[in-house]
Amino acid sequence: MNIRLAEPQDIKQLIKMRWDFTIEFDENKKNESYDEFEKECQLFLEKALDSGQWFIWVAEEDGKLASHIYIELIQKVPRPGRVTYPFAYMTNVYTVLEHRNTGIGSQLLSTINHWIKENNFEFVIVWPSEEAVNYYKKNGYVHCTEPMEYFPS
Repeated sequence: MNIRLAEPQDIKQLIKMRWDFTIEFDENKKNESYDEFEKECQLFLEKALDSGQWFIWVAEEDGKLASHIYIELIQKVPRPGRVTYPFAYMTNVYTVLEHRNTGIGSQLLSTINHWIKENNFEFVIVWPSEEAVNYYKKNGYVHCTEPMEYFPS
């Protein structure tokens, strides 16, 4: 298993994985246009990979992506008296069906946790589905109660 940052040649696989991830949890979306989605996602991924703000980690086996985790760095406003480090927003965590429950996702998350520590990022936030809570807990994540949300109507 090769764990690494995504590269431009991974974009087609990343697009297909995002589509599959969405369809798996919302079958109504399979009636959407794949071509339109592909165009939009292609542009996003090209910009993301070149941005220095997004880090897309992948686990690859035999040239095929088995799992991915997207990290967006959020810069914080500096504060007097301390060095300010960004925090990480984790999203789009997905492992293809045939690789689930094999430890690949935990290996990938462990690599990211090490990278987070190594780069002094302040913390990581993730909004897991109910099914994913134990995955995060076994990898050192804890529930927080501080964030608030606003949904404009």
